[in-house]
Amino acid sequence: MDKDKLIEDLTRKVETLASRVQQLEQNNEELKFFRQLNTLLQKENKELREKILELESRLNSNSNNSSKPPSSDGYRKKPALSKEKKGKQGGQEGHKGRTLLQVENPDKTIYCDPDHCGCGHIFIEDELVLSETRQVFNIPKPKLEITEYQIYKAKCPECGMVHKGHAPDGVNAPVQYGNSVKAYVSLLNVQFKLPFKKIQLLFGDLFGYSINESTIYSATRQCYNKLEQSEEIIKTRVAESQVVHADETGLRVAGKLHWLHTATTLLDTYLFVHEKRGGKALTSDKSILDRLTGWLVHDCWSSYFGFDKTKHALCGAHIVRELEGLIENEQSEWARIMQRFLLNLNEMSHLERVNRRRPIVKKFRYFCSLGDEQEPPPKKTPGRRGRYKRTKGRNLVERLIREEKAVLAFAFNEEVPFTNNLAERDIRPAKVKQKISNCFRTFTGAEIYTRIEGFVSTARKHDKNVYSELCDTFNGYNFITK
Repeated sequence: MDKDKLIEDLTRKVETLASRVQQLEQNNEELKFFRQLNTLLQKENKELREKILELESRLNSNSNNSSKPPSSDGYRKKPALSKEKKGKQGGQEGHKGRTLLQVENPDKTIYCDPDHCGCGHIFIEDELVLSETRQVFNIPKPKLEITEYQIYKAKCPECGMVHKGHAPDGVNAPVQYGNSVKAYVSLLNVQFKLPFKKIQLLFGDLFGYSINESTIYSATRQCYNKLEQSEEIIKTRVAESQVVHADETGLRVAGKLHWLHTATTLLDTYLFVHEKRGGKALTSDKSILDRLTGWLVHDCWSSYFGFDKTKHALCGAHIVRELEGLIENEQSEWARIMQRFLLNLNEMSHLERVNRRRPIVKKFRYFCSLGDEQEPPPKKTPGRRGRYKRTKGRNLVERLIREEKAVLAFAFNEEVPFTNNLAERDIRPAKVKQKISNCFRTFTGAEIYTRIEGFVSTARKHDKNVYSELCDTFNGYNFITK
């Protein structure tokens, strides 16, 4: 009896265990599904986090933490490398002001004599003594100066041959505008970015003559042709310079994207427009980068490194902005340390940097190693060929390691500046021109603009009167060749 009961209990337990095993196996199958689902969700969550981080980075990007232009900041723009305010505001001691000063020979003099004394005495000229002078600088009413050339002819009484006088060179029509007018409208169109229609309206308001838009275009085209020799001289001087800044920016030309390139120095500006941005443009017959033997300062665009005859220096402002983006969007500690290091290095005197060269390089490499450790490694995108995907921080730290000499060029070479702002300032007027006029209708129009703008920029760097130089250009010479 006890044996049968024992068998019955064992049988019941076996059945119970079998039922539980079956239930567990069923649960296990469900768990496998949920584990797979969890893995997929974790992967999707990670990808979404990365996408959100990327979108937040785009949303929070501005001219201080990315390559976006300052104009995109709206009314909250501030300098990329802002300096602490020291001392009082306004003009500092030793500042060369531009205050109006009285001239010795005014164009017009008005005498302000006293009327008479309270006792009734009327003052005569011999009793007057100059007390003070006040001068008012004003603009006379603009008017065109019209010069008439009367061409006479005469018949020789001896042989009967008729002889006729000759007008000066350039006077080819019964009515035409002179060189000073051509220089004026060219200056308004190129330097001050006025469209043809607005120049026409302004000219009519000032002088009472509504100049034709075709006349304005012809003037700029003539100026372009006359500046060919000057541009060649500018190109030669830039190519021979010890330090040259290079940059490029997009331009809309004839409805398509083109690129404005510049090679500039402290005294000369060369600009040219090309269909391409990279190597095809930089090695074309318009470019002069293959003639450089000194320093080339740029923003690390890969095409610039194709020139091995020149020494390369990278723009520190671009690196600082990229580091700022990592600090703001990813709270990157190595980026904060590296940014502080570069800014402090820029504030340090050249002699101190040279004397501390070895520890400076050692610190730079250590901070790069921190970035190499903290930034995620490159990863292969499934189903895609090509380079491994890298984060912005990974790209930056690899670039800093790879281009160490170019990054630190400013620290140990006194002639090399920390930033590439010189080139950026020289291409910025083209963006203003494009905002006003939207685009260049023809490639020829873009070429006209770049040559004249380069000449005007060069004239200003030499502290010349631009209008006078353009007048001289139309008269056959300019400050570069005279």
